[in-house]
Amino acid sequence: MKLKLVTVTMLMGTLVGCQMDTNNMLNLGMQSAQIASLSDSDVKALSDKSCAQMDAEAKIAATNNAYTTRLNKITKALGNEINGTKVNYKVYLTNDVNAWAMANGCVRVYSGLMDKMTDNEIQGVLGHELGHVALGHSKKAMQVSYGTQLARGAIAASTNSTIANLTQSQLGDLTEGIINAQFSQKQESQADNYSFDFLVKKGINPLGIATAFEKLGGGEASLLSTHPASSDRAKNIRDKIAKLNQTK
Repeated sequence: MKLKLVTVTMLMGTLVGCQMDTNNMLNLGMQSAQIASLSDSDVKALSDKSCAQMDAEAKIAATNNAYTTRLNKITKALGNEINGTKVNYKVYLTNDVNAWAMANGCVRVYSGLMDKMTDNEIQGVLGHELGHVALGHSKKAMQVSYGTQLARGAIAASTNSTIANLTQSQLGDLTEGIINAQFSQKQESQADNYSFDFLVKKGINPLGIATAFEKLGGGEASLLSTHPASSDRAKNIRDKIAKLNQTK
């Protein structure tokens, strides 16, 4: 992933013009080094800031709200930890159909999604989002978003101390990049399979993963806007369920 980020950074610099002075070359080198040197604690710090900004701008369901009560019930079987990272669930009151998770365990579910889904389907979706965290995809999304801001010059290429000094505008751009991250086909498939294994291990019916894909149908929701097609993803889960049943 670090090699890809270096290549993207260099390419963006090349497209600006055929000539680069020494300062530009040094700046690109600093950008690449800064991205590569982002530690787990740096990613967590950035995720904490990004999640806090999203929460500040959203309408969050209160603890006694019906959506919160329902989500607490749904997630009780999932647990509140993933790979040693504490998971924090909240509901955003919005008609948007979405859910996302950050590398620090910040998980947000939109009420629009909950209105469409059964409890089991929401568990399937959350298993998928937690898969992105457990498999390191969310961390990579943070690195890509941070690298994009560096390449645009929106963040100064100096040292990681910059993280502590991000402006609200810079943080907003960074957060938008994370929330709208487009995972690769491989990453999406890996997260689907993680959700299946995760739910089975927890004693939860994995069928909700497939029916969630089928219900949303390929593009209405942000979390299913990437390929592979939702029908193929649903078939993959149904095939895995069939194989699991054969072994019983």
